[in-house]
Amino acid sequence: MSAIPDFLAMLAAERGAARNTILAYGRDLEQADELVGGNLEQASPAQLARLGQGWSSLAPSTLARKISALRQFFGFVIDEGLREDDPTHALPRPATRRPLPRILSHAEVEALFAAAEEAATAESPAAVRMLTFLELLYGSGLRATELVALPLSAVPRDAPFLTVIGKGGQARMVPVSQRASAALQRWLPLRDSDSPWLFPSRTGHLSRVRLFQLLRELAVRADLPPEKLSPHVLRHAFATHLLEGGADLRALQTLLGHADISTTQIYTHVDAARLVKLVNERHPLAQQRASD
Repeated sequence: MSAIPDFLAMLAAERGAARNTILAYGRDLEQADELVGGNLEQASPAQLARLGQGWSSLAPSTLARKISALRQFFGFVIDEGLREDDPTHALPRPATRRPLPRILSHAEVEALFAAAEEAATAESPAAVRMLTFLELLYGSGLRATELVALPLSAVPRDAPFLTVIGKGGQARMVPVSQRASAALQRWLPLRDSDSPWLFPSRTGHLSRVRLFQLLRELAVRADLPPEKLSPHVLRHAFATHLLEGGADLRALQTLLGHADISTTQIYTHVDAARLVKLVNERHPLAQQRASD
């Protein structure tokens, strides 16, 4: 069975990808699957190299989208344990700028927490679980996949850390804030289940798709555009706000579980963009020109 539908579902649930993006990626991957003779997730580097050569005459933006779809797809395949090696090194590297991640302002984060905390005052299991999700996504920078698949055994007893299995099956220790720890302690007695998962469902653990839906519902209650919120956006907010507060880039790399610091460096661009905007709006000379 092809992994393409599961990958597209992950894009919607974890990344909050737009419908048009998901449709385009789906077409690109189905075409690639057909060109390699099926079973795309097991394609060899040589097969991907031939794909890249066949696409060389495409417009740069189209080529970049197809390459991006394949790189993200194989990243997903490796995360899911369907293969161990990454064949995408054989693909061409079109010279395009990586888009900056969407982020939330501090005020928007505060609105989300206010809505979640208000709902949780009645100690209903669903509301306390939602607050716990929020504390761990924004407070610890977990990926959606990591959050929903947390085993009950990952909850810290004495040390303020979670043991998280991230991309490529790599384990890392993630600090748990006092707020997140308090939310966990509220959630644990409300778990009416013998499941080994921290966030159980009828069939195992909560799905990424359901987590995405719950966050969209919270955004509506917080008077925020629901399309602006996803687990990935909260992870970006965690990273960006830490960097704004003076966090070291290497420390941030460790917290996020990035294998390559170049992945983490995109947050320096986000912060730089914010600083440029600040200078343009607040610098005395900018205000003087506006009044001329």
